[in-house]
Amino acid sequence: MNYDVIIGLEIHVQLNTKSKMFCRCANLNEDLEKKPNTTVCPICLGHPGTLPVANKQAIEWTILTGLALNCQINSYSKFDRKHYFYPDLPKAYQISQYDLPLCYDGKLEIDGQTIAITRIHLEEDTGKLTHPSGKDYSLADFNRAGAPLMELVTEPVIQTAAQAKLFCQKYQQILRYLKISEADMEKGQMRCEVNISLQEPKKWQYAKGKGIMLIGKHTLNPKVEIKNIGSFRSVERVIAYEIKRQTEMLEKNETLAQETRGWNDSRGTTVSQREKESAHDYRYFPDPDVSPMVIDSKWLKKIQVSLPELPAMKVERFRQQYGFSLYDAEVLTSEEAVADYVEQVVSELRAWVEQNGHNWETLHTKLAKLTGNWVGTELFKYFNETKTGIKKLKISAENFAEFIAMVYDNKVNSTTAQIIFKEMFTKGKDPSEIMRARGLEQIDDDATLEKIVRDVTAKNKVVIADYKKGRANALQFLVGQVMKQTKGRANPQKATAALKNMLK
Repeated sequence: MNYDVIIGLEIHVQLNTKSKMFCRCANLNEDLEKKPNTTVCPICLGHPGTLPVANKQAIEWTILTGLALNCQINSYSKFDRKHYFYPDLPKAYQISQYDLPLCYDGKLEIDGQTIAITRIHLEEDTGKLTHPSGKDYSLADFNRAGAPLMELVTEPVIQTAAQAKLFCQKYQQILRYLKISEADMEKGQMRCEVNISLQEPKKWQYAKGKGIMLIGKHTLNPKVEIKNIGSFRSVERVIAYEIKRQTEMLEKNETLAQETRGWNDSRGTTVSQREKESAHDYRYFPDPDVSPMVIDSKWLKKIQVSLPELPAMKVERFRQQYGFSLYDAEVLTSEEAVADYVEQVVSELRAWVEQNGHNWETLHTKLAKLTGNWVGTELFKYFNETKTGIKKLKISAENFAEFIAMVYDNKVNSTTAQIIFKEMFTKGKDPSEIMRARGLEQIDDDATLEKIVRDVTAKNKVVIADYKKGRANALQFLVGQVMKQTKGRANPQKATAALKNMLK
C-alpha cells in the first residue's frame, strides 16, 4: 500500500548571547573549550532559594526570528515549568514556554511551497552527560545548563526528506543572517528532531493548529519522534529509514508505537528510547519566579528596525539589480559575508565599465554571469580544498573585479585564467602583475598565430587528412597542438579560425 508521509520538525538553536538565559554566567556555544562545571552558579545549578532573571537579549532575538519568519508576536507571553527527571536537569524541571510562546503562526517558503510554523519559543538548555568507555558511571557537566535555547516547531505539512533538509538549511541561513547563532549542527548549536507518521490516504486530514485529524471512524497511525540527528544529510537518511521501517511494519500488520527513537548514524538505523510523552506528562504550569512579558508596540517596533535584509529578499535584489541568474543569486547569497564581497566586486566592475566609456546596462548581465561562475564554482572550490572561507580570502574585491574584466576582455583564455586565479587565491597578488611576471598574456596577433598554425599543420599531415575526410575531432586535436605550443596562451577562437582558413 502507498502511504501518505507526514513530517514535522522541532529545531532547537543555541543563541549567541554573552550570558545564560536566567543568570549572569558566561554562555558557552562550545563548552568543550572550558573545563566541566566552571561556568556555573547557584541559579543554573538549581539550588534552592535562587531567583532567575530572564535574559532580555535572548527574548528580543527570539522575537526577531519570529519577524523574519512571518510570525505573529504574542503581546503577552510567559515562562512555564516543564517537569521531568533526568540527571542533566538540575532542578528536575526546565523553564520553557507552553501555551503563550513569544512567536506563533509563521511560515517559510521552500521551493514554492509554504511550510507553516506553529510556534517559536524560548527555554533554557540542559547540562551534558558523558559516558566514559568501560566505566559503570556517567559524568554530568553543567556548563551548558541554563544556556538560552530557541525552539521552532513546524506544522506537520512537510512531505519529503529533501524538503525537510532544505527547510533546516534555509532556517540556518536566516539565523546566520540575523547574527544570533552559528547554528552549526555538527557542534550541537542546532539540533533537529523529526516527527514522522505514515497514514492511509483519504483517512486523515490536516487542520491548521490542530495537526492531523481523523476522517470518519478510522484509526490514526502513531507518530514517532527521532532525536540525535547531527547533520543535514542525516535528516534525509532518518526520514528515508523511518518511512521504510514503518511501511514494513504496517504491511506485516505489526503495531507501531508512539515513541521517541534515537538515530545511530554509523549504522543508519533508529533505536527505540522511550514512549513518547504528551503535554500532561510534563505538568506544565506558569513559573512563579519569572515575570510575564508584555511586548508592546514600542518594544516591537524597536526590534523590527534591527531586522536585516533576509536571504530571499537579497536573492531577488541580486537578480533585479545586478542581473544574476536565480541559481547564481542563491549561491552568492548563501552567506552574508560572501554576498557583501560580491557586491564590492560588482561595484568595482561598474567603475571599470564607466571608466572605459561602456554602458553598464548593456554589459552588467554578462559580467554578472562571469562573476557568478568564478565565485560560485572556482572560488568555492578553493574554499573547500583549503577548508577556509571568505573571512580568510586574500583576493581584494578590486583585484577580483580586475580579473573578471581581464577574462571579459579576452586578455587571458580559460587555461591561463585558471593559473592566474590560483596564484591570486594563494598569494593575493594583482592579476595583471601575475600575468606579466609569468608571461601569460594571450596571443591575439594574427600574424603570430598564422605562423604557429603553419608549423602545427606541417607536423600533422595524417590528422589533416582525417579532418578532410570529415572527422571533426581532428580539428580539436590541431587546436590542442596550437595551445600546447603556445603554453596555453593562444586565443582558442582565433586559433580555430586560423586552422579552418588554412585547411580550406
